[in-house]
Amino acid sequence: MRFLTAGESHGPQLTAIIEGLPSEVAIDISEINRELKRRQGGHGRGRRMIIESDQVQILSGVRHGKTTGAPVTLVIENRDWAHWQDIMGTQVPEDTEEIKKQVTKPRPGHADLNGGIKYNHRDMRNVLERSSARETAIRVAVGAIAKQFLKPFGIDIAGRVTEIGGVADGTPLPDNIEEIKKTTEASPVRCLDPEAARKMIEAIDRAKENGDSLGGIVEVVATGAPIGLGSHVHYDRKLDARIAGAVLSINAFKGVEFGIGFEMAHRPGSDVHDEILWSEEAGYTRRTNRLGGFEGGMTNGMPIIVRGVMKPIPTLYKPLQSVDINTKEPFSASIERSDNCAVPAASVVCEAVVAWELANAVSEKFGGDCLTDMMAGYAAYRKRAEAF
Repeated sequence: MRFLTAGESHGPQLTAIIEGLPSEVAIDISEINRELKRRQGGHGRGRRMIIESDQVQILSGVRHGKTTGAPVTLVIENRDWAHWQDIMGTQVPEDTEEIKKQVTKPRPGHADLNGGIKYNHRDMRNVLERSSARETAIRVAVGAIAKQFLKPFGIDIAGRVTEIGGVADGTPLPDNIEEIKKTTEASPVRCLDPEAARKMIEAIDRAKENGDSLGGIVEVVATGAPIGLGSHVHYDRKLDARIAGAVLSINAFKGVEFGIGFEMAHRPGSDVHDEILWSEEAGYTRRTNRLGGFEGGMTNGMPIIVRGVMKPIPTLYKPLQSVDINTKEPFSASIERSDNCAVPAASVVCEAVVAWELANAVSEKFGGDCLTDMMAGYAAYRKRAEAF
C-alpha cells in the first residue's frame, strides 16, 4: 500500500490518495473525523484550531461504507483559504501589492532557507506553506483509515505524552489499551498522571508568557500484532526501521526509540534482552518487553512500544535572529501564527503514522485484493505459528 498527500497550509484543501487498500474494509467516516478532532486538541494549541474544524470528505474508493479496491481519495477543506486566495491562488493576483508581500526572512528551525535554496524560491512562502505541520491533518485521516483496516486483525493502537518541557510522566503503561485511551482522552496534555499533567500545563503557560515554545516526548503502543510482521532479510523491509522513519517524518520530530531505547546503552545485555517463555495457553511470550516488540526487524508478538522526541516549535513570539536573503541584513525572523506546544497533538499524529506502517506490513504479509482473502491467510498463518 502507499499514499500521497498534497496541499498547502493556507491553500484550498489537503488531499490524500491511498492506493492498495483491499476491498471490503469497513470505513466509518465519523471515526476519521473523531481522529481529526483529537489532533486539533491539547493544551498549547494556537488560534488556527479555532478557525479550522477539520472534517474529511471521501471522494473515491469507498461505496456504501466499504472500500472497493480502487484508490481512496480523502479531502480536508482549509476554511482559512477564504482569507488567503490572493496570496495563495494559482493565478497572478490583480492586486500587485500581494506579490510584494514575499517572505524573505527565513525562520530558524524551519525548512524556509534550505527549501528556498533547493527549489530556487526567492519567496519562501512557497516552502513554508508545504512544510507546515498543517499537512499532518491529512496524514491523521490516512492513519484513521489504517486503524480501521487493522481492526479485523485484532491490532489496536493508543498514544500518550510522557514528557513536556522537562516535566515527565513516569506512569507505567497499563496492560489494558482501553484504559490508556480513556485516561489520555480526558487529559488536556494526553498523559496518564493528573499531577504530571498539571505541571505540564503550567510549563506550557509559562513558556507562552515568555514568547517561547516547548517540545516533549510521545509514546505509542500497539497491541495484537502477530509474530513476524516485517523481515530480517533486507534493510528496507525491517518494520522497526520503517516505523522509525515514519515517526521522524512528522514535523519537528528529531529522535525515536523502541522499548527502553537509549537506556540500553547503560545496561548489560542480561538486563536488556527479553527471555523467551512458552505455555500451552499463550504459546511463545517474553518475560519482559524491553525491546519494544521487535527483534531482527520483525514483530515478536509483544506490544509494540515506540517513542518520538519532538523539538520545541521554532515559530516564536520572541523571534530569533535571521538574515534577509535579499539584503543580507540581520532581522528578527518573521512570525507565522502558531502553537507554543503541539506535543499532545503530535501524539495523535504519531499514532497515525505507526498505524499506517503496521497496516502496510499486514498487507504485505497477508496480501490479497479483498479482505476475505487476507483474513483467510491471516487465520492460516496464526494456526501455523501457534503449532510451531
